[in-house]
Amino acid sequence: MNYTIDDIKKIWNLLTPYEKEELEKIAVQLIEEENEWKPLPGPQTQAYYSEADHLFFGGAAGGGKTDCILGIAHQQHQRTVIYRREYGQLKGIIERGRELFDNNGKGKYNQQKNHWRLKDGRLIELGACQHIGDEQKHQGVPHDLICFDEITHFTEFQFRFLCGWLRSVDKNQRKRVICAGNPPTDSGGDWVIKYWAPWIDEHHPNPASPGEIRWFTTLNGEDVECESGNDFEHNGEIIKPESRTFIPAHIEDNPYLLDAGYKKRLQSLPEPLRSKLLSGSFTVGREDDEWQVIPTEWVKLAQERWRNTQKPNITMSSIGVDVARGGSDKTVITMRYGSWIDKQKIYPGRNTPDGDAVGGLITKEIKNACNIIVDVIGVGSSVYDVLRRTFSNSPAQKQGIIGFNSSESATSSDKTGMLSFFNKRAQAYWQFREMLDPVNGENICLPDSRELLSDLCAPRWEMRATGIKIESKEDIVKRIGRSPDCGDSVVYACVKPDKPAQVLRNLNMIGR
Repeated sequence: MNYTIDDIKKIWNLLTPYEKEELEKIAVQLIEEENEWKPLPGPQTQAYYSEADHLFFGGAAGGGKTDCILGIAHQQHQRTVIYRREYGQLKGIIERGRELFDNNGKGKYNQQKNHWRLKDGRLIELGACQHIGDEQKHQGVPHDLICFDEITHFTEFQFRFLCGWLRSVDKNQRKRVICAGNPPTDSGGDWVIKYWAPWIDEHHPNPASPGEIRWFTTLNGEDVECESGNDFEHNGEIIKPESRTFIPAHIEDNPYLLDAGYKKRLQSLPEPLRSKLLSGSFTVGREDDEWQVIPTEWVKLAQERWRNTQKPNITMSSIGVDVARGGSDKTVITMRYGSWIDKQKIYPGRNTPDGDAVGGLITKEIKNACNIIVDVIGVGSSVYDVLRRTFSNSPAQKQGIIGFNSSESATSSDKTGMLSFFNKRAQAYWQFREMLDPVNGENICLPDSRELLSDLCAPRWEMRATGIKIESKEDIVKRIGRSPDCGDSVVYACVKPDKPAQVLRNLNMIGR
Protein backbone atom coordinates (compact mmCIF):
# COMPACT_ATOMS: atom_id res chain seq x y z
CA MET A 1 0.00 0.00 0.00
CA ASN A 2 1.24 3.53 -0.90
CA TYR A 3 0.81 5.74 2.17
CA THR A 4 0.84 9.49 2.47
CA ILE A 5 1.66 11.50 5.60
CA ASP A 6 -2.04 12.28 6.03
CA ASP A 7 -2.93 8.57 5.82
CA ILE A 8 -0.43 7.74 8.57
CA LYS A 9 -1.74 10.54 10.80
CA LYS A 10 -5.32 9.24 10.53
CA ILE A 11 -4.54 5.68 11.56
CA TRP A 12 -1.63 6.28 13.94
CA ASN A 13 -3.59 5.83 17.18
CA LEU A 14 -5.10 2.57 15.91
CA LEU A 15 -1.74 0.91 15.23
CA THR A 16 0.13 -1.65 17.31
CA PRO A 17 3.67 -0.76 18.51
CA TYR A 18 5.12 -3.00 15.78
CA GLU A 19 3.02 -1.33 13.06
CA LYS A 20 4.00 2.10 14.36
CA GLU A 21 7.67 1.15 14.18
CA GLU A 22 7.32 0.04 10.56
CA LEU A 23 5.22 3.03 9.47
CA GLU A 24 7.55 5.42 11.26
CA LYS A 25 10.30 4.44 8.82
CA ILE A 26 7.96 5.15 5.91
CA ALA A 27 6.91 8.47 7.46
CA VAL A 28 10.52 9.63 7.83
CA GLN A 29 11.18 8.79 4.18
CA LEU A 30 8.02 10.60 3.07
CA ILE A 31 8.90 13.71 5.09
CA GLU A 32 12.40 13.76 3.58
CA GLU A 33 10.94 13.47 0.08
CA GLU A 34 8.46 16.25 0.75
CA ASN A 35 11.22 18.52 2.06
CA GLU A 36 13.59 17.69 -0.79
CA TRP A 37 14.30 20.66 -3.03
CA LYS A 38 12.97 20.33 -6.57
CA PRO A 39 13.60 22.69 -9.51
CA LEU A 40 10.67 24.79 -10.65
CA PRO A 41 9.21 23.95 -14.06
CA GLY A 42 10.76 25.95 -16.88
CA PRO A 43 14.22 27.56 -16.93
CA GLN A 44 15.21 26.33 -13.47
CA THR A 45 14.57 22.74 -14.55
CA GLN A 46 16.46 23.38 -17.80
CA ALA A 47 19.42 24.67 -15.80
CA TYR A 48 19.22 21.68 -13.43
CA TYR A 49 19.52 19.19 -16.29
CA SER A 50 21.80 21.24 -18.59
CA GLU A 51 24.83 19.34 -19.87
CA ALA A 52 26.96 22.47 -20.37
CA ASP A 53 30.38 22.62 -18.74
CA HIS A 54 29.93 26.37 -18.20
CA LEU A 55 26.33 27.41 -17.58
CA PHE A 56 25.18 31.01 -17.20
CA PHE A 57 21.73 31.00 -15.60
CA GLY A 58 20.46 34.50 -15.21
CA GLY A 59 19.17 37.72 -16.63
CA ALA A 60 16.26 39.13 -14.65
CA ALA A 61 16.13 39.32 -10.87
CA GLY A 62 14.03 36.84 -8.91
CA GLY A 63 14.33 33.91 -11.32
CA GLY A 64 15.42 31.42 -8.65
CA LYS A 65 19.14 31.49 -9.44
CA THR A 66 20.42 31.07 -5.86
CA ASP A 67 17.98 28.22 -5.18
CA CYS A 68 19.11 26.48 -8.34
CA ILE A 69 22.78 26.67 -7.35
CA LEU A 70 22.14 25.31 -3.84
CA GLY A 71 19.83 22.56 -5.11
CA ILE A 72 22.30 21.36 -7.74
CA ALA A 73 25.16 21.49 -5.23
CA HIS A 74 23.24 19.31 -2.79
CA GLN A 75 21.86 16.77 -5.23
CA GLN A 76 24.48 16.42 -7.95
CA HIS A 77 27.93 17.26 -6.52
CA GLN A 78 30.32 16.24 -3.76
CA ARG A 79 32.53 19.32 -3.31
CA THR A 80 31.05 22.71 -4.17
CA VAL A 81 32.23 26.27 -3.73
CA ILE A 82 29.96 29.29 -4.21
CA TYR A 83 31.67 32.65 -4.69
CA ARG A 84 30.40 36.19 -4.23
CA ARG A 85 32.62 39.21 -4.78
CA GLU A 86 32.34 40.27 -1.12
CA TYR A 87 31.74 38.13 1.99
CA GLY A 88 28.92 40.43 3.10
CA GLN A 89 27.04 39.57 -0.08
CA LEU A 90 26.86 35.90 0.96
CA LYS A 91 24.16 36.64 3.54
CA GLY A 92 21.25 35.74 1.26
CA ILE A 93 22.89 32.43 0.25
CA ILE A 94 23.53 31.55 3.90
CA GLU A 95 19.93 32.31 4.90
CA ARG A 96 18.48 30.23 2.06
CA GLY A 97 20.97 27.42 2.68
CA ARG A 98 19.93 27.22 6.32
CA GLU A 99 16.30 26.83 5.22
CA LEU A 100 17.22 24.02 2.82
CA PHE A 101 19.80 22.21 4.96
CA ASP A 102 19.87 23.24 8.65
CA ASN A 103 16.09 23.35 9.14
CA ASN A 104 15.64 19.96 7.48
CA GLY A 105 18.38 18.22 9.44
CA LYS A 106 20.57 17.67 6.39
CA GLY A 107 23.54 19.53 7.86
CA LYS A 108 24.64 22.58 9.80
CA TYR A 109 26.33 25.75 8.62
CA ASN A 110 29.78 26.26 10.15
CA GLN A 111 30.19 30.02 10.49
CA GLN A 112 33.91 29.84 11.28
CA LYS A 113 34.72 27.77 8.18
CA ASN A 114 31.98 29.23 5.95
CA HIS A 115 30.67 25.87 4.80
CA TRP A 116 28.05 23.16 5.16
CA ARG A 117 29.23 19.63 5.79
CA LEU A 118 26.05 17.68 5.02
CA LYS A 119 25.19 14.36 6.64
CA ASP A 120 25.66 12.49 3.38
CA GLY A 121 29.28 13.76 3.21
CA ARG A 122 28.79 16.54 0.67
CA LEU A 123 30.67 19.79 1.21
CA ILE A 124 29.31 23.21 0.18
CA GLU A 125 31.81 26.02 0.78
CA LEU A 126 31.38 29.79 0.46
CA GLY A 127 34.11 32.16 -0.69
CA ALA A 128 34.75 35.74 -1.78
CA CYS A 129 37.27 37.72 -3.85
CA GLN A 130 36.67 41.34 -2.91
CA HIS A 131 40.04 42.65 -4.10
CA ILE A 132 42.17 41.83 -7.11
CA GLY A 133 44.56 39.15 -5.89
CA ASP A 134 42.15 37.58 -3.38
CA GLU A 135 41.54 34.78 -5.88
CA GLN A 136 45.06 33.55 -5.09
CA LYS A 137 43.87 32.54 -1.62
CA HIS A 138 41.74 29.81 -3.18
CA GLN A 139 44.56 28.39 -5.31
CA GLY A 140 44.90 24.61 -5.27
CA VAL A 141 41.56 23.87 -3.61
CA PRO A 142 39.70 21.37 -5.86
CA HIS A 143 35.92 21.36 -6.38
CA ASP A 144 33.71 19.48 -8.81
CA LEU A 145 31.20 22.36 -8.87
CA ILE A 146 32.32 26.00 -8.92
CA CYS A 147 29.57 28.62 -8.74
CA PHE A 148 29.68 32.38 -9.15
CA ASP A 149 26.69 34.30 -7.84
CA GLU A 150 26.44 37.70 -9.60
CA ILE A 151 29.14 36.79 -12.10
CA THR A 152 29.31 40.32 -13.56
CA HIS A 153 30.81 41.55 -10.28
CA PHE A 154 33.93 39.42 -10.88
CA THR A 155 36.79 40.25 -13.22
CA GLU A 156 37.45 37.91 -16.11
CA PHE A 157 40.85 37.02 -14.69
CA GLN A 158 39.33 36.04 -11.33
CA PHE A 159 36.75 33.87 -13.08
CA ARG A 160 39.26 32.06 -15.30
CA PHE A 161 41.76 31.62 -12.47
CA LEU A 162 39.24 30.09 -10.07
CA CYS A 163 37.83 27.82 -12.79
CA GLY A 164 41.32 26.33 -13.08
CA TRP A 165 40.71 24.36 -9.87
CA LEU A 166 37.69 22.47 -11.22
CA ARG A 167 38.59 18.82 -10.73
CA SER A 168 37.74 15.66 -8.79
CA VAL A 169 39.51 12.42 -7.91
CA ASP A 170 36.22 10.62 -8.59
CA LYS A 171 36.19 9.81 -12.32
CA ASN A 172 32.42 9.31 -12.21
CA GLN A 173 31.74 12.72 -10.66
CA ARG A 174 30.58 15.36 -13.11
CA LYS A 175 32.57 18.63 -13.06
CA ARG A 176 31.07 21.97 -14.12
CA VAL A 177 30.84 25.71 -13.57
CA ILE A 178 27.55 27.52 -12.93
CA CYS A 179 27.26 31.29 -13.05
CA ALA A 180 24.26 33.30 -11.97
CA GLY A 181 23.67 37.00 -12.33
CA ASN A 182 21.95 39.98 -13.83
CA PRO A 183 23.12 42.08 -16.80
CA PRO A 184 26.19 44.25 -16.05
CA THR A 185 25.60 47.83 -14.97
CA ASP A 186 29.08 49.09 -15.88
CA SER A 187 31.98 48.23 -18.19
CA GLY A 188 33.61 45.98 -15.58
CA GLY A 189 31.11 43.20 -16.31
CA ASP A 190 31.11 43.48 -20.10
CA TRP A 191 33.46 40.50 -20.40
CA VAL A 192 30.49 38.29 -19.45
CA ILE A 193 28.64 39.40 -22.59
CA LYS A 194 31.70 38.54 -24.67
CA TYR A 195 32.16 35.14 -22.97
CA TRP A 196 28.54 34.13 -23.66
CA ALA A 197 28.26 36.26 -26.82
CA PRO A 198 26.23 33.83 -29.01
CA TRP A 199 23.35 34.03 -26.51
CA ILE A 200 23.41 37.61 -25.21
CA ASP A 201 25.34 39.83 -27.64
CA GLU A 202 22.81 41.35 -30.02
CA HIS A 203 25.49 41.83 -32.69
CA HIS A 204 26.82 38.26 -32.70
CA PRO A 205 26.83 36.93 -36.27
CA ASN A 206 25.78 33.41 -35.26
CA PRO A 207 23.31 33.70 -32.36
CA ALA A 208 22.43 30.71 -30.18
CA SER A 209 19.07 29.78 -28.68
CA PRO A 210 18.58 29.67 -24.88
CA GLY A 211 19.96 26.40 -23.56
CA GLU A 212 21.69 25.53 -26.85
CA ILE A 213 25.11 23.94 -26.34
CA ARG A 214 28.12 25.54 -28.04
CA TRP A 215 31.76 24.43 -27.77
CA PHE A 216 34.78 26.64 -27.09
CA THR A 217 38.49 26.50 -26.41
CA THR A 218 41.37 28.93 -26.09
CA LEU A 219 43.93 29.11 -28.89
CA ASN A 220 46.83 31.57 -28.82
CA GLY A 221 45.23 33.38 -25.90
CA GLU A 222 41.86 33.92 -27.59
CA ASP A 223 38.51 32.18 -27.15
CA VAL A 224 37.57 30.22 -30.27
CA GLU A 225 34.25 28.53 -31.01
CA CYS A 226 34.61 24.91 -32.16
CA GLU A 227 32.35 22.88 -34.42
CA SER A 228 31.84 20.18 -31.79
CA GLY A 229 33.12 18.83 -28.50
CA ASN A 230 35.45 16.37 -30.20
CA ASP A 231 39.15 16.51 -29.31
CA PHE A 232 41.47 17.89 -31.98
CA GLU A 233 45.16 18.53 -32.44
CA HIS A 234 46.60 22.05 -32.55
CA ASN A 235 50.35 22.69 -32.79
CA GLY A 236 51.06 19.18 -31.53
CA GLU A 237 48.73 19.49 -28.54
CA ILE A 238 45.42 17.65 -28.04
CA ILE A 239 42.72 20.22 -27.40
CA LYS A 240 39.56 19.31 -25.47
CA PRO A 241 36.79 21.88 -26.04
CA GLU A 242 34.40 22.82 -23.24
CA SER A 243 30.70 23.51 -23.67
CA ARG A 244 28.81 26.67 -22.73
CA THR A 245 25.21 27.76 -22.66
CA PHE A 246 23.01 30.52 -21.33
CA ILE A 247 19.52 30.00 -19.90
CA PRO A 248 17.53 33.19 -19.21
CA ALA A 249 15.58 33.53 -15.98
CA HIS A 250 12.61 35.83 -15.27
CA ILE A 251 10.54 36.75 -12.25
CA GLU A 252 7.56 35.01 -13.89
CA ASP A 253 9.46 31.72 -13.54
CA ASN A 254 9.34 31.97 -9.74
CA PRO A 255 5.72 31.80 -8.45
CA TYR A 256 6.84 32.27 -4.84
CA LEU A 257 8.38 35.71 -5.41
CA LEU A 258 5.71 36.60 -7.95
CA ASP A 259 2.98 35.99 -5.38
CA ALA A 260 4.95 38.01 -2.82
CA GLY A 261 4.79 41.14 -4.95
CA TYR A 262 8.47 41.18 -5.91
CA LYS A 263 7.61 42.07 -9.52
CA LYS A 264 5.94 45.30 -8.38
CA ARG A 265 9.15 46.30 -6.63
CA LEU A 266 11.18 45.71 -9.79
CA GLN A 267 8.67 47.70 -11.85
CA SER A 268 9.20 50.72 -9.62
CA LEU A 269 12.95 50.88 -10.28
CA PRO A 270 14.35 53.64 -12.54
CA GLU A 271 15.75 52.84 -15.97
CA PRO A 272 18.02 51.22 -16.96
CA LEU A 273 17.87 49.10 -13.78
CA ARG A 274 14.17 48.39 -14.42
CA SER A 275 14.84 46.77 -17.80
CA LYS A 276 17.95 44.95 -16.62
CA LEU A 277 16.42 43.42 -13.47
CA LEU A 278 12.82 43.02 -14.64
CA SER A 279 13.37 41.68 -18.15
CA GLY A 280 17.03 40.70 -17.93
CA SER A 281 17.97 42.91 -20.86
CA PHE A 282 21.65 42.91 -21.81
CA THR A 283 21.13 45.55 -24.49
CA VAL A 284 19.74 48.56 -22.60
CA GLY A 285 22.16 51.31 -21.69
CA ARG A 286 24.05 51.07 -18.45
CA GLU A 287 24.35 53.92 -16.01
CA ASP A 288 27.78 55.51 -16.42
CA ASP A 289 29.93 56.45 -13.48
CA GLU A 290 29.77 60.21 -12.94
CA TRP A 291 33.56 60.41 -13.43
CA GLN A 292 33.69 58.20 -16.54
CA VAL A 293 35.83 59.93 -19.15
CA ILE A 294 33.97 58.83 -22.28
CA PRO A 295 30.19 58.28 -22.09
CA THR A 296 29.09 54.81 -23.16
CA GLU A 297 26.46 56.20 -25.53
CA TRP A 298 29.08 58.18 -27.45
CA VAL A 299 31.11 55.03 -28.10
CA LYS A 300 28.00 53.12 -29.18
CA LEU A 301 27.08 55.91 -31.61
CA ALA A 302 30.58 55.75 -33.10
CA GLN A 303 30.27 51.98 -33.49
CA GLU A 304 26.88 52.37 -35.14
CA ARG A 305 28.41 54.82 -37.64
CA TRP A 306 31.12 52.23 -38.34
CA ARG A 307 28.54 49.54 -39.09
CA ASN A 308 26.77 51.86 -41.52
CA THR A 309 29.87 53.29 -43.20
CA GLN A 310 32.19 51.76 -45.76
CA LYS A 311 35.93 51.98 -45.28
CA PRO A 312 36.97 55.24 -47.02
CA ASN A 313 39.18 55.07 -50.10
CA ILE A 314 41.90 57.31 -48.68
CA THR A 315 45.47 56.81 -47.55
CA MET A 316 46.19 55.58 -44.05
CA SER A 317 46.35 58.49 -41.58
CA SER A 318 48.05 56.92 -38.59
CA ILE A 319 48.79 53.78 -36.62
CA GLY A 320 48.40 53.61 -32.83
CA VAL A 321 50.34 50.93 -30.97
CA ASP A 322 49.85 49.77 -27.38
CA VAL A 323 52.63 47.32 -26.55
CA ALA A 324 52.00 44.42 -24.14
CA ARG A 325 53.76 44.74 -20.82
CA GLY A 326 53.62 41.01 -20.06
CA GLY A 327 51.17 38.71 -18.32
CA SER A 328 47.71 38.78 -19.87
CA ASP A 329 48.31 42.12 -21.64
CA LYS A 330 47.95 42.34 -25.40
CA THR A 331 49.78 44.21 -28.11
CA VAL A 332 47.16 46.12 -30.10
CA ILE A 333 47.73 47.85 -33.45
CA THR A 334 45.09 50.31 -34.66
CA MET A 335 44.98 51.75 -38.19
CA ARG A 336 43.12 55.00 -38.82
CA TYR A 337 41.84 56.37 -42.12
CA GLY A 338 40.64 59.89 -41.41
CA SER A 339 37.70 59.54 -39.06
CA TRP A 340 37.34 55.80 -39.77
CA ILE A 341 39.11 53.29 -37.48
CA ASP A 342 39.88 49.89 -38.98
CA LYS A 343 39.48 46.57 -37.15
CA GLN A 344 42.24 46.29 -34.62
CA LYS A 345 45.04 43.75 -34.84
CA ILE A 346 45.36 42.08 -31.43
CA TYR A 347 48.26 39.82 -30.39
CA PRO A 348 48.81 38.01 -27.06
CA GLY A 349 51.75 39.42 -25.15
CA ARG A 350 53.67 36.16 -25.35
CA ASN A 351 53.63 36.44 -29.17
CA THR A 352 55.25 39.89 -29.04
CA PRO A 353 58.18 39.35 -26.66
CA ASP A 354 60.45 42.15 -27.93
CA GLY A 355 60.76 45.25 -30.08
CA ASP A 356 61.72 43.35 -33.22
CA ALA A 357 58.57 41.18 -33.06
CA VAL A 358 56.24 44.18 -32.59
CA GLY A 359 58.13 46.28 -35.13
CA GLY A 360 57.69 43.56 -37.75
CA LEU A 361 53.93 43.40 -37.14
CA ILE A 362 53.62 47.19 -37.47
CA THR A 363 55.68 47.31 -40.65
CA LYS A 364 53.33 44.78 -42.29
CA GLU A 365 50.38 47.14 -41.79
CA ILE A 366 51.96 50.26 -43.30
CA LYS A 367 50.38 51.11 -46.67
CA ASN A 368 51.91 54.58 -47.07
CA ALA A 369 54.00 57.03 -45.07
CA CYS A 370 51.95 57.85 -41.99
CA ASN A 371 52.27 58.75 -38.34
CA ILE A 372 53.02 55.78 -36.08
CA ILE A 373 52.29 56.59 -32.44
CA VAL A 374 53.88 54.12 -30.03
CA ASP A 375 53.49 53.94 -26.26
CA VAL A 376 57.15 54.19 -25.25
CA ILE A 377 56.76 53.52 -21.53
CA GLY A 378 58.49 50.25 -20.65
CA VAL A 379 58.93 47.74 -23.47
CA GLY A 380 57.41 50.16 -25.99
CA SER A 381 60.66 52.11 -26.10
CA SER A 382 62.41 49.22 -27.87
CA VAL A 383 59.62 49.15 -30.48
CA TYR A 384 60.18 52.85 -31.12
CA ASP A 385 63.92 52.26 -31.57
CA VAL A 386 63.33 49.34 -33.94
CA LEU A 387 61.01 51.41 -36.13
CA ARG A 388 63.47 54.29 -36.25
CA ARG A 389 66.18 51.91 -37.43
CA THR A 390 63.88 50.18 -39.89
CA PHE A 391 63.02 53.44 -41.64
CA SER A 392 66.42 55.08 -41.34
CA ASN A 393 66.57 55.30 -45.16
CA SER A 394 63.03 56.66 -45.47
CA PRO A 395 63.04 60.22 -44.03
CA ALA A 396 59.30 60.73 -44.60
CA GLN A 397 58.29 57.67 -42.61
CA LYS A 398 60.99 58.09 -39.97
CA GLN A 399 59.69 61.59 -39.34
CA GLY A 400 56.24 60.17 -38.57
CA ILE A 401 57.41 57.76 -35.84
CA ILE A 402 56.20 59.35 -32.62
CA GLY A 403 56.97 58.12 -29.13
CA PHE A 404 54.03 58.71 -26.79
CA ASN A 405 54.98 59.06 -23.12
CA SER A 406 51.78 59.36 -21.11
CA SER A 407 53.57 60.76 -18.05
CA GLU A 408 55.01 63.77 -19.88
CA SER A 409 53.55 67.22 -19.32
CA ALA A 410 50.52 68.20 -21.38
CA THR A 411 51.04 70.67 -24.22
CA SER A 412 47.49 71.93 -24.82
CA SER A 413 44.14 72.58 -23.17
CA ASP A 414 40.63 71.40 -23.99
CA LYS A 415 38.55 72.85 -26.84
CA THR A 416 37.16 75.61 -24.65
CA GLY A 417 40.62 76.68 -23.54
CA MET A 418 39.40 76.59 -19.95
CA LEU A 419 40.62 73.16 -18.82
CA SER A 420 44.23 72.08 -18.50
CA PHE A 421 45.59 68.54 -18.19
CA PHE A 422 47.70 66.73 -15.61
CA ASN A 423 49.79 64.94 -18.27
CA LYS A 424 49.86 63.68 -21.85
CA ARG A 425 47.60 60.72 -21.03
CA ALA A 426 44.87 63.04 -19.81
CA GLN A 427 45.33 65.30 -22.84
CA ALA A 428 45.08 62.40 -25.31
CA TYR A 429 42.00 60.82 -23.71
CA TRP A 430 40.18 64.13 -23.33
CA GLN A 431 40.90 65.11 -26.93
CA PHE A 432 39.53 61.75 -28.06
CA ARG A 433 36.46 62.36 -25.91
CA GLU A 434 35.98 65.65 -27.78
CA MET A 435 36.30 63.83 -31.11
CA LEU A 436 33.46 61.50 -30.07
CA ASP A 437 31.18 64.27 -28.78
CA PRO A 438 27.94 64.02 -30.84
CA VAL A 439 27.43 67.80 -30.64
CA ASN A 440 30.76 69.11 -31.89
CA GLY A 441 32.77 65.98 -32.52
CA GLU A 442 34.33 64.64 -35.71
CA ASN A 443 32.09 61.64 -36.57
CA ILE A 444 34.63 59.06 -35.51
CA CYS A 445 33.70 55.54 -36.67
CA LEU A 446 34.81 52.82 -34.23
CA PRO A 447 34.96 49.05 -34.87
CA ASP A 448 32.00 47.10 -33.57
CA SER A 449 33.93 45.45 -30.73
CA ARG A 450 32.56 44.93 -27.24
CA GLU A 451 36.10 44.74 -25.86
CA LEU A 452 36.85 48.16 -27.34
CA LEU A 453 33.59 49.53 -25.92
CA SER A 454 34.53 48.28 -22.46
CA ASP A 455 38.08 49.61 -22.68
CA LEU A 456 37.08 53.11 -23.74
CA CYS A 457 34.43 53.32 -21.02
CA ALA A 458 36.72 52.05 -18.25
CA PRO A 459 38.89 55.12 -17.39
CA ARG A 460 37.73 57.63 -14.76
CA TRP A 461 38.87 61.23 -14.33
CA GLU A 462 39.33 63.70 -11.52
CA MET A 463 40.10 67.38 -11.25
CA ARG A 464 43.45 68.27 -9.75
CA ALA A 465 44.99 71.66 -9.11
CA THR A 466 47.23 70.97 -12.11
CA GLY A 467 44.32 70.02 -14.35
CA ILE A 468 42.28 67.00 -15.41
CA LYS A 469 43.88 63.68 -14.42
CA ILE A 470 42.89 60.42 -16.07
CA GLU A 471 43.12 57.16 -14.15
CA SER A 472 46.39 55.38 -14.90
CA LYS A 473 46.47 52.06 -16.69
CA GLU A 474 47.83 50.44 -13.53
CA ASP A 475 44.93 51.73 -11.45
CA ILE A 476 42.42 50.55 -14.05
CA VAL A 477 43.93 47.07 -13.92
CA LYS A 478 43.59 47.05 -10.13
CA ARG A 479 39.93 48.07 -10.39
CA ILE A 480 38.65 45.90 -13.25
CA GLY A 481 41.29 43.18 -13.41
CA ARG A 482 42.48 43.72 -16.99
CA SER A 483 44.40 46.23 -19.07
CA PRO A 484 42.43 48.50 -21.47
CA ASP A 485 44.86 47.81 -24.32
CA CYS A 486 42.35 48.16 -27.18
CA GLY A 487 41.11 51.50 -25.88
CA ASP A 488 44.61 52.91 -25.41
CA SER A 489 45.62 51.86 -28.92
CA VAL A 490 42.69 53.75 -30.48
CA VAL A 491 43.48 56.85 -28.45
CA TYR A 492 47.11 56.71 -29.61
CA ALA A 493 45.98 56.41 -33.24
CA CYS A 494 44.01 59.65 -32.80
CA VAL A 495 46.70 61.62 -30.97
CA LYS A 496 47.28 65.00 -32.58
CA PRO A 497 51.04 65.58 -32.88
CA ASP A 498 52.38 68.61 -31.05
CA LYS A 499 54.84 69.80 -33.67
CA PRO A 500 53.79 70.70 -37.24
CA ALA A 501 56.87 68.89 -38.51
CA GLN A 502 55.39 65.63 -37.24
CA VAL A 503 52.33 65.96 -39.46
CA LEU A 504 53.24 64.49 -42.83
CA ARG A 505 51.99 66.31 -45.89
CA ASN A 506 50.06 63.37 -47.32
CA LEU A 507 48.15 62.65 -44.12
CA ASN A 508 44.38 63.07 -43.94
CA MET A 509 44.60 64.13 -40.30
CA ILE A 510 41.56 64.62 -38.10
CA GLY A 511 41.09 68.25 -37.19
CA ARG A 512 43.46 69.74 -39.83
